[in-house]
Amino acid sequence: MSQQDNKQRHLISAINPMSPISEAYRTLRTNIQFSAIDQPMKVLMVASASEGEGKTTTVTNLAVTYAQEGKKVLLIDTDLRRPTLHHVFQLTNRSGLTSAILNQQVLADVIRETSVENLFVLTAGPIPPNPSEILGSQRMQLLVEELKGLYDVILFDTPPVLPVADSLIVTSYCDGIILVIHAGKVKKELLKKAKTSLEHAKSRILGVVLNNNERSKHDGQYYYYYGRK
Repeated sequence: MSQQDNKQRHLISAINPMSPISEAYRTLRTNIQFSAIDQPMKVLMVASASEGEGKTTTVTNLAVTYAQEGKKVLLIDTDLRRPTLHHVFQLTNRSGLTSAILNQQVLADVIRETSVENLFVLTAGPIPPNPSEILGSQRMQLLVEELKGLYDVILFDTPPVLPVADSLIVTSYCDGIILVIHAGKVKKELLKKAKTSLEHAKSRILGVVLNNNERSKHDGQYYYYYGRK
């Protein structure tokens, strides 16, 4: 897949905002806002049980819809093992989150503008040997608090929940979690295990995005939001 095809696949809300899929992402954004009227959702994470469930596509398009609403949005790649956001936005990953955490560069120098107005990206940066320790460090906590004062909405792209502990660490910084499920791909027992892991981490699961539901065929991808009961 070429870089342009990759960008089009992940950024459909920016490239074709009138498409049914883009509208579905706007509905997702609206449902998140309605799910917490008394407690605004400022810091969000999109999670999945395993790889290849559409997590990065979901968090990227959700970020775009918030930016289109006029919010100042920061999308952070906290997958310090297999980062992908720099590919989506065609950015360099020579510096990023790890550079800021390790005080190798000033935070403002590693946050990058995108082609989408109001949307900024903080790529993962050089891959460290100890991702979990980096994400759980006091420096990471201070960095998130600093960013909360600079942006209206912060969204984290993370590794899958089950293989590593990284995502569960990131949940401690979040107001809410959206769980992405690839219909027909992830086994129920793995989904239940991921949900249990998130709940044990005291995460607030706001709802579920069901990806590639066979009941809908338009463009091969549909997204449904189910608010948590």
